Amino acid sequence: MAVRIRLKRVGAKKRPFYRIVVADSRSPRDGAFIDEIGYYNPTTEPVTLNVDSEKAQEWLQKGAQPSDTVRSLLAKAGISK
Repeated sequence: MAVRIRLKRVGAKKRPFYRIVVADSRSPRDGAFIDEIGYYNPTTEPVTLNVDSEKAQEWLQKGAQPSDTVRSLLAKAGISK
């Protein structure tokens, strides 16, 4: 099972809000997920980013691959692989 760390959109139309989740790579974008490790709100000024660094490090050590967007968000949060 290939595990990815990616964004799940939960916001209303024209008001994006994303949860950072750990999910099977075969599941749909807004479908089932394994664990939620944070959230990202690009509409606020400044941008709101909250990541549980312990959970993120744990999943990265287990081999979960972050998407390109999540990789940049983790870098902003100070979490690296």
